[in-house]
Amino acid sequence: MALLGPVKPIAQGAASDPGQRLRPSLSWPHLIALGIGAIVGTGIYTLTGVGAERAGPAVILSFAIAGAVCACAALAYAELATMIPTAGSAYTYSYSVLGETIAWIVGWSLILEYSLACSTVAVGWSGYLVGWLESTGLHLPAAILNGPHAGGIVNLPAVMVSLAIAAMLMAGTRESATLNIVLVVIKLVALAAFVALALPAFDPAHLHPFMPYGFASHAAGNSTQGVMAAAAIVFFAFYGFDAVATSAEEAKNPGRDLTIGIIGSMALCTSIYILVALAAIGAMPFIELGNSPEPLALVLRVLGHPFAAWAIAGAALVALPSVILVMMYGQSRIFFVMARDGLLPRALAKVSPRTGAPVLVTGITGLFVAAVAGFFRLDEIAELANAGTLVAFIAVGLCMMLLRRRAPEIPRIFRCPAPYLVGTMAVLGCLYLLSSLPEKTLVRFAIWNLIGLLVYALYGRSRSLLVRDVVSAVPVQP
Repeated sequence: MALLGPVKPIAQGAASDPGQRLRPSLSWPHLIALGIGAIVGTGIYTLTGVGAERAGPAVILSFAIAGAVCACAALAYAELATMIPTAGSAYTYSYSVLGETIAWIVGWSLILEYSLACSTVAVGWSGYLVGWLESTGLHLPAAILNGPHAGGIVNLPAVMVSLAIAAMLMAGTRESATLNIVLVVIKLVALAAFVALALPAFDPAHLHPFMPYGFASHAAGNSTQGVMAAAAIVFFAFYGFDAVATSAEEAKNPGRDLTIGIIGSMALCTSIYILVALAAIGAMPFIELGNSPEPLALVLRVLGHPFAAWAIAGAALVALPSVILVMMYGQSRIFFVMARDGLLPRALAKVSPRTGAPVLVTGITGLFVAAVAGFFRLDEIAELANAGTLVAFIAVGLCMMLLRRRAPEIPRIFRCPAPYLVGTMAVLGCLYLLSSLPEKTLVRFAIWNLIGLLVYALYGRSRSLLVRDVVSAVPVQP
């Protein structure tokens, strides 16, 4: 048994028990739509303003840096996802390369990533709902639109959309993925309309000074500023392609479809982000943009396009739930696989014989997401979610490079170009972004993982099916 726990054989795929096996029902259009559905969302619709507040016009550079780091991670993901086409994403890869203890830490971090990502999007969706309703003259009580941090009781719209998406996922994977394609089309059309209306109003004066807060992340009052501080939070806008990797077990042709889904969605979304950020920053002063919970709609209202602003906000209301759908899908699959391995209660690894979806774990995920969305701030949720994601991306970069050395003979349907350069850039880039997060976020992330290690020590390790198999295989000494 390795120092960091046993290593799961790569050939060991999905569970043999039909009651714990996910149903292959997704083709590449579903997967690329899952990627775009997760990537294009709150990050560009709402965190553009938060990023501008931290980096000024250089938020455009922040998007480019975060996108470059994610592109390296995406290449590593694509190689591993086609080599190990089972559910679990970075958790499963870590289990097969780095050992059970590291896999637990990565899985525990992914639980944080997906849950808080869902909550972040739900809060962002609520902001657009409030702005959209107020533009029609309808004003709801502040007590049900804000959590305690903003003087309210609960962010009720964020809670309701979280529970609605959980119910949708419980109805079945293919049905949810098909609906997601429709929502993605609406979202892309809305962003294209925004660029077409905002770009003609581009004023170069709005880009000066381009980098008012410098490059490196540094504390400024209750916040952090600098290009890297903004990159560390708009990084949230890019991940989502890893949710495609969690669907590996449900892909009809994983070798082809996963590659298209991961690489295709990442390339398309990076181009969209930089173009939208350039149009938004060029259309109005970044200080005004940073104070808005619905920056894209604000830009269009300032430019004299009230109906377009209303339509863009309406499109966000319709389309942002696709991000919650994909992230909650990924979260439930991480829970599912960890339970199937025995590290969490095995009851969570049961799938519905009718829909092929893990109903119980999806319902629990929905309740947790709704609770966080109802009571916490958007920026703090996003930063903590990013910490979990960065750890997972670091693990994937390491796994890809280690497997190239340990098992070069294993067939690779997709081979990452310049694997050691790309893997190193993914690891170092994610470490730098992680260090650029606020200190309080890193402390909270450390506490989360200490709690996780305690759960693993008290529950998971003793019930691990792989540990049980290793122990039972050891011959009894006479």
